[in-house]
Amino acid sequence: MATTLSEVTPAIGPQPVELGDLPTKGIHDITTAVPSLPEKGLDTANVDEADVKSAAIIDASDGNEYPTEEELKTLRRVSGAVPKIGVALCLVELASVASYYGSTGPITNFLSNPLPDGGNGAGAVAPGEAGLNQSAGALGQGTVTSSALINLFSFLTYVSPILGAILADTKWGRFKAIWVGTIVGFFAHVILMIPAIPAVIQHVKGALGAFSVSILVLSTASGFIKPALAPLFNDQSPVKVPTIKVLKSGERVILDPQVTVEKYTMIFYWIINVGALFAVATSYASRNVGFWLAFLIPGLVYMFMPLVLVAISKSLYKAPPQNSVVVEAYRVFKVLFSNGGWKGVFRRGPEWWNRAKPSHIMANNNQADMSKILWDDKFVDEIQQSLQACTVFFLTPIFVMSDGGIGNSLNAMSVAMRLDGVPNDLPTYFNPIAILLGSPLLTYVLYPYLNKLGYQLKPMTRMSIGCLMSCSASIMAAIIQWRIYQTSPCGWYASTCDDVSTVSLWWQCPIIMLPAFGELFVNVTSYELAYTRAPARMKGLVYAMALFSVAISAAIQLAIANAIQDPYLVWIWTALAVAVFILAILFPTYFKHLNEAASNFADTNRMEGKEQPMVKANGGQVA
Repeated sequence: MATTLSEVTPAIGPQPVELGDLPTKGIHDITTAVPSLPEKGLDTANVDEADVKSAAIIDASDGNEYPTEEELKTLRRVSGAVPKIGVALCLVELASVASYYGSTGPITNFLSNPLPDGGNGAGAVAPGEAGLNQSAGALGQGTVTSSALINLFSFLTYVSPILGAILADTKWGRFKAIWVGTIVGFFAHVILMIPAIPAVIQHVKGALGAFSVSILVLSTASGFIKPALAPLFNDQSPVKVPTIKVLKSGERVILDPQVTVEKYTMIFYWIINVGALFAVATSYASRNVGFWLAFLIPGLVYMFMPLVLVAISKSLYKAPPQNSVVVEAYRVFKVLFSNGGWKGVFRRGPEWWNRAKPSHIMANNNQADMSKILWDDKFVDEIQQSLQACTVFFLTPIFVMSDGGIGNSLNAMSVAMRLDGVPNDLPTYFNPIAILLGSPLLTYVLYPYLNKLGYQLKPMTRMSIGCLMSCSASIMAAIIQWRIYQTSPCGWYASTCDDVSTVSLWWQCPIIMLPAFGELFVNVTSYELAYTRAPARMKGLVYAMALFSVAISAAIQLAIANAIQDPYLVWIWTALAVAVFILAILFPTYFKHLNEAASNFADTNRMEGKEQPMVKANGGQVA
């Protein structure tokens, strides 16, 4: 689901590495690898550089076999399996998103539509034929107000992870941040029940106030959970460096950390959408019983989350928080922009970034206070590649808006269509269905097939494909909306009409499913970039920046909320189609440098801060 998120693809192999890039002493001692070469039948007395590059490298400390430069270029890359602890984290995410989407799914109808005539007073439709084409409703605030509140909720849900990520990276660690979010989320679900009580619904202002408080608390809970849970899941990967694996067929392949994270991210995204399907149940609950049941069920599901967290706590790998990492990042940029450095910000090449590297500072500035430089050269490189990825994140809001339409436009379309006895928001749940079908097809069929052919879809190519899918859906939506206007008894004011168009609600399915397939190319790739290109000690914050694209989208939609109504809906969809088409061209052209794979992103020594320089008492540094 693009919400969010919310709240995981093809193999992108890492670039060929030199022997010096292989693990060093402290993780895998390559100095012990060369003496083991005779076991492979080589005469170490006559080993030249060419022999070393073509020979298998065995690490005597752990028994792993590392690929040579030639093997890195030629062997197929495969992913590692998900460990049991990773499966348990998937269950935590399932409980989290099921409760989240189960609660937020009925919100549009709860806010937009009034209590149905002949209903039970809890928001359910009238029984029998009278309720056949009715939609569940409660507060009757209309499309403009509901769009504003929903986009405010979405904005808060996806801007709060920045604060949550900073706390997770610097103070609490990811696991503690998840626990804090879980506790806050419990209170959010309790508060959300209050405006859904039939007696409270009758007092619209009071119900609206209680609802506003509940979404504020729920968005705060999401801010702690979202930027911590996915990186924590990827942290559990046992594949940290490329190693050789021999399959049962005898084929030698590379067990690759990049491909492993790609698979993990796709699995995690699949889990998110399993949970999103829970909103189907709450949609029917609100239509047939009332909103009190629709909001109660997610709260009960949420109780599963803390139980799993308690059970897995001792088995998780938990990278410790790094107290100064955000300060270090700030100081890096302070150095970069000092003394006229802002003039080189748009230049390509390493010269501008070298200004912040300790080695460059020590060589060119004898007056520098090295006691304040707590980072190393590699940290500057990590910041550089993170900034490149974040540039993409600031463009993806265009895709987010096209995925389901701006604001309440999709809901405004649905209430004007022939329902035939189904909830007007039912087609929206074809989004997770499409993802649940598409994810395994890509992971286990298409991508492995392309890999065997020697062809890999590059990240920016994937993002372009996803944008083109969404563009096609927006074009279809514009045509369908125009047709609704032509067949509605109220013409160009169909969404507020008492009667409906002859156009069936099921025509919304392709509008929803095409961008859903696009999410597997755009959103999943964004989350991969966020994890693999983030500094080892700042993965939560960069992941939060990927989520922040949804907040940007929500802010834009808030600004134009008054336009999301009849008779402008055709033009809204048309504008989206044009914008996302431009994006499809921009990704593989301007951002093609992001097709190059990141390296050493899974280094646990760096994640734990073990490679940070130690500061001498006199202000110098010790590596």
